[in-house]
Amino acid sequence: MRMKKKNCGTTLVELLVVLAIAAIVLSMSAPSFHSLIASMRLKAVSELMVAHLHFARSEAIKRNARVVLCKSTDGKQCVSMGGWEQGWIVFHDANDNAQVDSQETILLQQSALADTIRFSGNTNIARYVSYTPDGRANLLSGAFQSGTFTLCTHSDTATQAMQIFISKPGSVRVAKVSLDACP
Repeated sequence: MRMKKKNCGTTLVELLVVLAIAAIVLSMSAPSFHSLIASMRLKAVSELMVAHLHFARSEAIKRNARVVLCKSTDGKQCVSMGGWEQGWIVFHDANDNAQVDSQETILLQQSALADTIRFSGNTNIARYVSYTPDGRANLLSGAFQSGTFTLCTHSDTATQAMQIFISKPGSVRVAKVSLDACP
């Protein structure tokens, strides 16, 4: 008696159907995966900024002197134009002018962020955040410095964003928000 052999493999047609279904599923999940990556990138940058704000505040208290966090394109000097995405520095501001002078120490540098991220501060924190020896955020004039940073991925449509709030006593809070468009 002879037994018939049974084929246990797959046909080319079956393989092509499986590949087509997999391609459709992947193409449908790609946009949500892209938004997940963008969201995680914004969260990481907001956590980095919060850590640097906490560092500046603690250094001001430790040194019993003003410490400033400001926008910087080269990691050596503060700039007044552009957004915070171009980078920033933290430095000991011995003469209370919110500018890095030759005798002042740069404590921390952050290089430019990804081109797709927009990072801005409102009026009081558009150029710098300055912590005094008592841990408060104060402008050079002595007035309290509170404000909101907004981080978003550059887009003309509605988008998720992160906002970092600095309160009157200098504490920091983060919130996820929705914007109509990222500036």
